[in-house]
Amino acid sequence: MKVLVIGGAGYIGSHMVKTLVERGHAVVVFDSLVTGHRDAVHPAAEFVFGDLADRARLDRLLAHGFDGVMHFASFIQVGESVARPAKYYRNNLCNSLNLLDALAAAGGGRLIFSSTAAIFGNPLCTPIDETHPCAPINPYGRTKWMVEQALADYGETCGIASICLRYFNAAGATPDGSLGERHDPETHLIPLVLQAAAGKRPAIEIYGDNYDTPDGTCIRDYVHVDDLCAAHLLALDHLVAGGKSAAFNLGNGRGFSVREVIAAAERVTGKTVSHSIAPPRPGDPPRLVADASRAMSELGWRPQRAALETIIADAWRWECRRP
Repeated sequence: MKVLVIGGAGYIGSHMVKTLVERGHAVVVFDSLVTGHRDAVHPAAEFVFGDLADRARLDRLLAHGFDGVMHFASFIQVGESVARPAKYYRNNLCNSLNLLDALAAAGGGRLIFSSTAAIFGNPLCTPIDETHPCAPINPYGRTKWMVEQALADYGETCGIASICLRYFNAAGATPDGSLGERHDPETHLIPLVLQAAAGKRPAIEIYGDNYDTPDGTCIRDYVHVDDLCAAHLLALDHLVAGGKSAAFNLGNGRGFSVREVIAAAERVTGKTVSHSIAPPRPGDPPRLVADASRAMSELGWRPQRAALETIIADAWRWECRRP
């Protein structure tokens, strides 16, 4: 297949490009490099520099025709979205609508959208399945939920078939250590913990230790980035085979607290991770754990690198050799 990967120089996008190329697909990457890295893009992929805000460039690109489009080009920091909501509405929502308009003008298409568990807000129950009410509590989650709703509406009239994949906490790196997380600034827990273990930062902060959880720290469901990429391929295959538009939760079905992640990282690395307690971040729910049974039954998705220690070991291998 010929696949357009928007945001293919970012963390998950670059892993997706690597996966697609290794499976023999032709890949075009469209990225502004605002948060991505040009050297993370697989050399076999064609790279096009551009921004989703540039409708004319999108129109020219989509005129070449693609079997599928994968959209990873969103800003992702919950805390920043609270402090700078306009940045998130412009990029995550307005630029996504620009993409949908361009797809509609090109005659429609198949879109795999990188969504998030943040659309659920404070969960009423866990694990969370796709029937759980969507009530996001921060601008990041709201923008993603708005795009999901727009996709449903555009699909009815514009010939756009879509799959929304709601990640819980993406983590890990390629097992060979060639790709991993390179956010600047880094806000994700596992790379922060491993940077502290590697001596690249003196300590990490635990944002709140008084949540309604067994040890008082937030609980999250960590899913390996390679398993997410496998789900994207299955989702595209589903649409190519004529499957209907849908949304799927992606997680391993088990949550780990911040303190449990730190302890696991210390076991994997053999290092001590210093930490301190900081105030809770606005917009952080206490517990997010997925029920991914629908993705397993309808897409045939089976996570292969689900163990927390495996996720951390892969991320540690990357951390030890990263640029």
